[in-house]
Amino acid sequence: MNETLLQGVAAHTAYVLSFLGIIFAVFLIAYAAERIAKKRTGDTERILSTRRIAVIGVFSAIACVVHLFDFPLPFAPPFYKLDFSEIPVLITGFAYGPVAGVMTEFIKVLLKLAVKGTSTAFVGDLANFVVGCSLVVPASIVYSFFKSRKGAIAACVTGTVMITICGTLLNAVYLLPAFAALYGMPMESLIAMGTAINGNITGVMSFVILAVAPMNLLKGVSVSMVTMLVYKSLSPFMKEGLPKKQLKNSTVSGKLM
Repeated sequence: MNETLLQGVAAHTAYVLSFLGIIFAVFLIAYAAERIAKKRTGDTERILSTRRIAVIGVFSAIACVVHLFDFPLPFAPPFYKLDFSEIPVLITGFAYGPVAGVMTEFIKVLLKLAVKGTSTAFVGDLANFVVGCSLVVPASIVYSFFKSRKGAIAACVTGTVMITICGTLLNAVYLLPAFAALYGMPMESLIAMGTAINGNITGVMSFVILAVAPMNLLKGVSVSMVTMLVYKSLSPFMKEGLPKKQLKNSTVSGKLM
């Protein structure tokens, strides 16, 4: 009994440490990309200013509230739920860059844990962070290099493709096995839950292709469309406080900023 308990604690500790390692790696990627983008575009603004941190906090809280209103989908097992909390996260990433996007996503997850806790031994929370970042980070990186309407469209397409691919692969390789291991549930039981919804689901790959990929594609398209619709009207508020010359350059004809 004690040995089983210790094994469970060890496995959960290893999972939490891997969670923290993934978060750190995502921050490094976002920071390196933003530094390169700033150098190439001549942007002299600090990556994080006092105002930016304050706005990040506000949008993280909004994202957390939106995250609480998740809902299941008819083509996926009930433990998969769709939410649109990446809309405020992507807006922040467009306005301030990929580092701000990652920070908003991370704080959103922390706030959700504080408000609602975890019902999936942090597996779902890691999934939400990583899958959310697979949309927000590539999109905000592309937009930080090409700040125009066409650049925003390219950014959203890139983010949607990445969330679909990364979300699918991550579930197949890591999240589903981790979920099964932490709950002592055989993979066959998870697959059976998918088969009950779609008879074509017979294994891990068919599970993620027919259940996970459509959900992530739907999320990417929906988040991108709403962001494109509302970002231009929110941008002046988020850019308030920029030097006048830089603010003028960011709002010239053809710019989405």
